[in-house]
Amino acid sequence: MSRYRLVPAPAQEAVLRGHCSHARYVWNLAVEQHGHWRPGYKGAPGYLEQWRQLTRARAEQPWLAAGSQMVQQQALRDFARAMAGFFDPANPAGRPSWRKAGRDEGFRIVGRRGRQWDVRRLSRKTGQVWVPKAGWVRFRWSRDVPPGAKSYRVTRDRAGRWHVAFAVIPGPVPAPGNGQTVGIDRGVAVSAALSTGQLLHAPALTAQERAGLRRMQRTLARAARGSNRRARVKYAIARLRARETDRRKDWAEKVSTDIARRFGVIRVEDLNIASMTRSAKGTRENPGRNVRAKAGLNREILGSGWGLLVRRLQDKAPGRVQKISPAFTSQRCSACGQVDRDSRESQAVFRCTACGFACHADVNAAINIAAGHAVTARGGDGDTRPVNREPQLLLPSA
Repeated sequence: MSRYRLVPAPAQEAVLRGHCSHARYVWNLAVEQHGHWRPGYKGAPGYLEQWRQLTRARAEQPWLAAGSQMVQQQALRDFARAMAGFFDPANPAGRPSWRKAGRDEGFRIVGRRGRQWDVRRLSRKTGQVWVPKAGWVRFRWSRDVPPGAKSYRVTRDRAGRWHVAFAVIPGPVPAPGNGQTVGIDRGVAVSAALSTGQLLHAPALTAQERAGLRRMQRTLARAARGSNRRARVKYAIARLRARETDRRKDWAEKVSTDIARRFGVIRVEDLNIASMTRSAKGTRENPGRNVRAKAGLNREILGSGWGLLVRRLQDKAPGRVQKISPAFTSQRCSACGQVDRDSRESQAVFRCTACGFACHADVNAAINIAAGHAVTARGGDGDTRPVNREPQLLLPSA
């Protein structure tokens, strides 16, 4: 999608907020209807039946009829699509859940451009999009709107910023045709290390911004719930978090485009990030250990943009991204092939105990990933085996 910063007038912002609340209300009603269904009961109403129910509800409720019918219908259509994804065994998705005010703010407009909605350019940096009930709403023309868009979505984040995204899937980045393969090792100290020796770091908050964030979090903990002070502090924290997210997304977009243009085949580790960042707090009966340390590690992993980088690479270079097993890639020497955990002297230093080859540890792992090596404890990918560190029994000679 092509996303732009929306700049509505105060009166238009009130209309957009109303559209968001109507779409969220209709969505939550659909969730409630399907939540009452149990095996053996009559099936929950589908999209067409919910559409008829919405028509009757708009006739009975003036506040609902004051909103846009298109916005409310598209909320039902989005819910139907989400339920279809939930029941699709080929592409399983989570069950549609409740939408919350302040967190899930947005709606979708569909139709033919020039009839139900339209876009026009006012100046070099300003454009307008037609929104039902709100009229022409300005947005920042950061780049040309791609042709062929049949719908758009308006969203509002927790920092109070409005965005409009036109539903057009851009074409893939053309392959360079040079036959080069690159391996990418993802880490915490180094967000992404390439087999070429390049070390990439995802941007984060500066030291001054982190100190300000800690002060605001302490202030938030002391503020009374429902007070204006608490609302102001939450808004300031949301703006700072949004700035951090924007930096990480911008970094991932630029890095993924650069890698897709330079290399024909891209190999990455096959990591289960959701399991790696699962909380370690455990349960009341079986509490976890080192919970705070694990929580800090989880924040660092998520802040490094591991999943975002690979997802954007797959979008821009479809069919050219290969996932390699991460087993022993950080312990294998990329020069001689020996696998020894003692070769990893530190987080940044790799020095082979067999041949003496030394380089950055993450670059060494990236070279193994680029070669497609997936060493296992049962013998690896060829002639080399992991070093056996178990004590051996020496038998006396005859």
